[in-house]
Amino acid sequence: MSREEFLRRVRDGLKALPDDDRTVTLFPGNRRGTADLSPADSTIVELFVERLEHHGARIARVSESGIPEAVDAALRAQRATTVVAPHGLPEEWLELWAKEQDNQILTDDSHFTSGELDDADAMVTTCAGAVADAGAVVLDGGPGQGFRDRPLAPQCHICVVRTAQIDSSLPEVLDKLDARRPITWCGGPTAPSDAKARNHGRHRQRQLIVLIVDSPELP
Repeated sequence: MSREEFLRRVRDGLKALPDDDRTVTLFPGNRRGTADLSPADSTIVELFVERLEHHGARIARVSESGIPEAVDAALRAQRATTVVAPHGLPEEWLELWAKEQDNQILTDDSHFTSGELDDADAMVTTCAGAVADAGAVVLDGGPGQGFRDRPLAPQCHICVVRTAQIDSSLPEVLDKLDARRPITWCGGPTAPSDAKARNHGRHRQRQLIVLIVDSPELP
């Protein structure tokens, strides 16, 4: 079974549940507080970085004010000229990169063809949470995470993750998600998700770049 088919079945199963059964409730003793960072959080972040790097992702630690510079550097390193900016993504994150004359940002207000959207060089997103022991970031279609309800798989995905969003294990992250939205799990590089690419023998490996922002608060 392919990864896409597995996720589709999970989504279909969640949609079939009553609203009250779509969330996972954890006892307070099993939850790690997200408002305050503690020494244990440093270990969780280190584990998250280690697992991401094991999967082939690239990591950068940045400050809140340094996000635009980090995004610009990552996009230039990938030689990206067309970038998808989901609704709700802070505009200032792409302002520095967008100063280059030939660079183009695709937003909900842009006029583009379906092919241009699918062939974008990169996308920049926020996330709903992150799982340290799995080395994965999770998107649930919230602000800065989705684009016209379409699954996108550009060559490069730059994801901004705040340390307050990183939990040690899957159950802690599930408690934060809106299961009624399309949930996407992102790890390291993967094979192409579209059947057309596989049938033509093309393998466009995707690069995940995670910018970790030291922040004691959720966005």
